[in-house]
Amino acid sequence: MNSILKNQLDTIRSLCERYRVKTLYVFGSVLTPNFDTHSDIDLLVDFLDQDALQYASNYFQFKFELEKLFNRKIDLLEERALKNPYFIENINQKKQLLYG
Repeated sequence: MNSILKNQLDTIRSLCERYRVKTLYVFGSVLTPNFDTHSDIDLLVDFLDQDALQYASNYFQFKFELEKLFNRKIDLLEERALKNPYFIENINQKKQLLYG
């Protein structure tokens, strides 16, 4: 796991609890040697059950807090929104659990 993530694991876990995250995975370039100062961080999230308004609020606040924490763009994909089986398989082969 990249040190940018390792160094913030406690804060990530705290944010996950605050915003009702069930699981959070990292995937993409942050797990490769290609990751650099211009790279974004790709995350796959699944939230605990909640009403639609709370879900939307938690999603955007969580994303905002992560972007502030890492000072870079965060691509926050919702696990339940993924439909493409090839993309899902690719993510599942490479993802690493951060929380859950």
